Amino acid sequence: MAWDEWEQVKAQVAERHTARLQLNGLPGEGGHADPSGGGGGAGTLRHKGGPWTKAAGTADGLQTSTITAKVDLRKAHDGISSGLAGLSSLGALKSVLTSWDERLGRVREECSSLEPKLRQVAVDFAEVDAGVAERTKAVVVPGTRRGE
Repeated sequence: MAWDEWEQVKAQVAERHTARLQLNGLPGEGGHADPSGGGGGAGTLRHKGGPWTKAAGTADGLQTSTITAKVDLRKAHDGISSGLAGLSSLGALKSVLTSWDERLGRVREECSSLEPKLRQVAVDFAEVDAGVAERTKAVVVPGTRRGE
């Protein structure tokens, strides 16, 4: 292909793609959305709440497991005070117990805070998706069954 032909092809492609649909759903600077779909996708934007709901379930599970871990940790330290009385390691062991007890408590609190928020994200996205789907029904796209 000669250089002039290549430049002509590039100019034609640029001409066809000057006005594209922007992510905010408004027409591009040229005034109209690209009727060909331009993005190469299937043309249908979908959201699933599954990942958010799954993350919320994980946070909920972590709340339970941290409570169980704290109980198990305390049980493991029962009776140690009498068995290690007078040893310097008793102080270190108690310090470790206190430290882990506090850490597990903070993890449980964080998960307790996150779990309902993650569930709400799934609900909110589903509502937004439904609203966007309803508004897009009004868009007439040439070359499609609805728009012809």
